[in-house]
Order: sequence, then structure tokens, then C-alpha cells
Amino acid sequence: MSASVYDSALYAGLFGAPDMARLVSDTAELRAMMIVEGALAKVQGDLGLIPQTAGNAIHRAALELQIDPGGLARETGRSAVPVPALVAAFRTEMQAPDHAAWLHYGATSQDIVDTALALRLRQALALAEAGLHRVLGGLARLAGMHAETPMAGRTYGQAATVTGFGAMAASWGTPLLAARDEMPALRARVLRVSLSGAAGTLSAMGEAGPDVRAGLAAALGLVDPGRSWHAERDGIAALSAWAGRVTGATGRMGEDLLLLTQSGIEEVALPGTGGSSTMPQKRNPVMPSLLVALARTGTALDAALQGAQLHRQQRDGAAWMTEWMVLPQVLMGLARSLAVAGDLAEGIAPRPDAMRAAIAAGGGLIHAEALSFALARQMPRPEAQDAVRALCAEVAGGAGSLAELAGARFPQLDIGALFRPEAQLGRAPAEARAFAARVRALPEPEAFPGA
Repeated sequence: MSASVYDSALYAGLFGAPDMARLVSDTAELRAMMIVEGALAKVQGDLGLIPQTAGNAIHRAALELQIDPGGLARETGRSAVPVPALVAAFRTEMQAPDHAAWLHYGATSQDIVDTALALRLRQALALAEAGLHRVLGGLARLAGMHAETPMAGRTYGQAATVTGFGAMAASWGTPLLAARDEMPALRARVLRVSLSGAAGTLSAMGEAGPDVRAGLAAALGLVDPGRSWHAERDGIAALSAWAGRVTGATGRMGEDLLLLTQSGIEEVALPGTGGSSTMPQKRNPVMPSLLVALARTGTALDAALQGAQLHRQQRDGAAWMTEWMVLPQVLMGLARSLAVAGDLAEGIAPRPDAMRAAIAAGGGLIHAEALSFALARQMPRPEAQDAVRALCAEVAGGAGSLAELAGARFPQLDIGALFRPEAQLGRAPAEARAFAARVRALPEPEAFPGA
């Protein structure tokens, strides 16, 4: 077994998220750090903090040089951060010592690592937004198409009252819609440049420091926080919590689909199922199960990243390393959850006949609440409830269906109309259509340039 399912060739078809995997690779990390170093030197050269020719040469080299991550492993293991080894290799590969001497001027390793992370998180959030858009589109289609498709609403695993499948699809999507609405604020917290120097004072750059930071932010298309945030990890924690809510929402969708597809219910058909090595009849709900597993894992990983906010003094190696170990897995789980949820949202097929059969099952007891409120318009409500409870007990004893017994006991009621499932949908169709309309009004997700 691989150390991580996300790195496994065997499990790639189950857990793989290729686009996100490229963003959390060693190659992408080094490339982003080199871009940051190059942009920093160019800004410093333009501001006269270092020779402009050196700044331009470093910037050009950052875009052209190729550095092997494996060649930095030994020094990274010694320093516990890859930047010293990267800077040394960069200077060697430039073959221009007079220019290379100005590389990494006034910065510290955390400036480079955190800013490079922001560049990759910009792309990661773009992928997540596209994934959300796809899931929401599929759920909106289901919600609109099945706004008036009645099904049994279940509480504590038991039939309660009638609801609509469209409303259920909308309930899966509403938390995802909220997560999408939060993305501008999340980007503002996460996509920040870091340039603060050794202990957060930016002293090595003197009075030019704030201008360099602002210029670097502009060059990279990131936010200038106007201060040091080395030890303030609330942005990463917010990203992790947001990802946890997204995977939690898709996991809840998975839980519901597991129940809706189980033997004896089968109210939904899945777009793809798994087989058994020994039971030919099995059609296992693999994709919903995967959503649940990813949600549970995401919750555990989020706890680690929330704990990494306990960042001691001006820099805390232990807290920082925790982020490196956990954040890539959070992003991979997020991407895979959205891909699987998108496949399901676009591919599941409700079975209205099975849904109606579930409503009719159990002697029609699902209509008990509607009956009690109809009777309450003709007698005190406590009496109406007592009368319906008595009828429910008779149904449970095998005396007949609730419709038959109520029709005999209360002939003044139009039982046929009262027990018609569509008559009991309440606000479910309106909520389903409102959700679908909100999704249709969304703009297309923006495409962000690669870092």
C-alpha cells in the first residue's frame, strides 16, 4: 500500500484527481518558488534596491532554468525547508555569479514558500470553483426537473411525510452554493503575498520594503496584506474549514444516495456501480461510498490544520510542517469529492414509480400528519391527533390502510384528494425551483492563469 492513496497507481482510478495532483507536486512547488524569486528580483531591480540588470537576469533565469527536486532532498532534510537548497542550485545554474549574488535579497524562506503556495492555491481554487459549478449545474437540473416528483421524506430512518425529490437535490446543493458564494472572501484571505524577512520586520530592505512587497503582489496578481503574517495561519485554517464544508456537503449527498439505492428502496439509479468478486447480483454504490469516505477523512485532516494555527513566536517549524503534510491531502480530497459529486449530479436517475410505491407502503401511514391537520379544522386539534393515533394503531394491527379506515370513520373528508402525494408537497416544489433559478443565474467560473 502506498503512503497515500493519492499517490497510488493501484488506487488512481478511485482516488485520483490529476489536475490537483499536478498542483501539489514537487515540480509545481519548485516552479512556483522560482517564479516568486524571479518576480522579487525584478521588482527590487525596478525600484533600485538591487542592480536592475541583475534583477532582469534573475527574472529571466527563473522562467528558463529547470531544477531537479530530487537534487535538493539532502539539504532540505538538513534545513527542514527547501529554499536554501533551491537558492544554491539556482545560483549555480545561472552561471552568472555577479547577478546571482542578488538572488533572494532581503527575503526569508517562509516568504518564498508561502507566496509560492498562494500561487498554487489560486489555481487550486479555480479548479474547485469549476468543480462546484459542475455539481451545482447537475443538481439544479434535477431540482427543476423533479420539483413536483413526490417521495417519502424520512426522519430517523422512518417515513415521516411526503417531500419532493427536487427539494432533496436542492438540499444537497444549497450548502455548495453557499460555499461558492464565500469564494471571493476566501481568496482575499488566502491569495496573499508574504514578504517580511527573517523575523517579520522586513528590516533588510529598509524604507523600500513596503514598496517591494506591494510591487511583488502586483507582479504576481496577489493581495498585499500590508504586514507580516508568518505566524498568522488563519487563512490556511479558513481554506481547510471551507474545504471541509464542501466535502461534508458532498458526503451528505453520498450518505443519502447510499440509502436511496439500498436493496428494498432503490428509488435512485446510479450512473455507475461496482461489482463483487463472488456475488454476481451485486451493484455496489461505489461513488456515494467514496464521497462519504472523503468527507470523513477531510474532517480529520481539517482538525490537524486547525491545530496548526498554534504557531509559536515568529515562526514555528512544527506547525509549518503540519501544513505541508496535511494541506495537499485536503486539496486532493476536495478535488476528488467534487469530481465524483459532479458525475453523480449529472448521472443519477430518480425512479418516480419506486418513490410512489414507498409512499403507499406501510398502509399509507405517511399521510397521518395531513389527516390530523384536516381533522383539526373540524374539531379541537388534540382530539384530532388522538383520533389519528387510534387509526394508526389499527393500521399497524392489520385492520386496513389509513385511507380505508379514515374514509369509513370520517366520510365528510375527501380522502382521495387529501392522500394524493402531490397535495402534500408543501413548499418543496418552490424551494427546488428557487434553488435551480439561483444556480442558473450564476456567472461562469473565472479561469486563472497558471503560476
